[in-house]
Amino acid sequence: MSGVVNCAAYAEGRRVADLKIEGISEALKRDDRFVWIGLHEPEEALLKQVQAEFGLHDLAVEDALRAHQRPKLERYDDSLFVVMRTARMNAAAKRIEFGETHIFVGPRYVVSVRHGSSLSYAEVRARCESTPALLSQGSGFVLYALMDFIVDQYFPIVDGLEDELEGLEGEIFGEAFSRETTTRIYQLKRDLLELKRAVSPLVDVCNRLTRYDADLIPEDTRPYFRDIYDHVIRINEMVDMLRELLTTALEANLSLISVSQNEAMKRLTGWAAIIAVPTMVAGIYGMNFKMMPELEWPWGYPVVMAVMVGACGFLYYRFKRAGWL
Repeated sequence: MSGVVNCAAYAEGRRVADLKIEGISEALKRDDRFVWIGLHEPEEALLKQVQAEFGLHDLAVEDALRAHQRPKLERYDDSLFVVMRTARMNAAAKRIEFGETHIFVGPRYVVSVRHGSSLSYAEVRARCESTPALLSQGSGFVLYALMDFIVDQYFPIVDGLEDELEGLEGEIFGEAFSRETTTRIYQLKRDLLELKRAVSPLVDVCNRLTRYDADLIPEDTRPYFRDIYDHVIRINEMVDMLRELLTTALEANLSLISVSQNEAMKRLTGWAAIIAVPTMVAGIYGMNFKMMPELEWPWGYPVVMAVMVGACGFLYYRFKRAGWL
């Protein structure tokens, strides 16, 4: 069925059957089994079918269908609904692409719904299946594995942004600063803001999973969520630090551009003042007055030339000494 990536039943941490949606009810007749379904941008009819099998709440299903949700954790009776934003770096476009994952968790089922740009969770499933002792903890451990995988994808993105920031700092303080540098800094600030919006709410989500909603999570699984909590705190701190550094880099870039423009204006002003002297003299003697006695002087021309050269030389010396030229 289109939209279904994987659907399997597990017993004692081992995969015992691949299922179709219609066969879920039959598989759950045995008390020792739970079902793990992976969906990718499912159509409404498919999601409604899954809802009927597990009794998913209408509001949660509506959120999972429409997407564009803020990361959150909601509790409906004996089930949890978790929304997370996925992130991956588009190296060609030099932009972060965001997607969403919605996770329904009940005592005997896990349903993950992916939207937009994200990595496949086949790796997560394979890793869980390779550790039956942990997978035997049930749906709570699967929730941890999915959340841990999503959070781990943030680290290389933050590291990449940090490397790019170092490159931008090298351009700025290496006198290679430009308007393009400013544009790139603004793009990085927007990406970091989106990443902050994706990560920041997870602090509360993880806190609730380890404390307030812990009765739905097996005792043996709770320490794993504290590990995710630590990772989220660390990423938040890294993002905040990068945002501060980007703000500083932006201010430094704008300041250096302003200084560079001022230096250019100084040079233009200095040369304009020097050129003004011969221009003024030439303008005076270019007037068509008949009574200009100095035009008849034998030494008039050499004196005027000497005055112009001397004045220009004096101005050049003064401007050079003042650092304007």
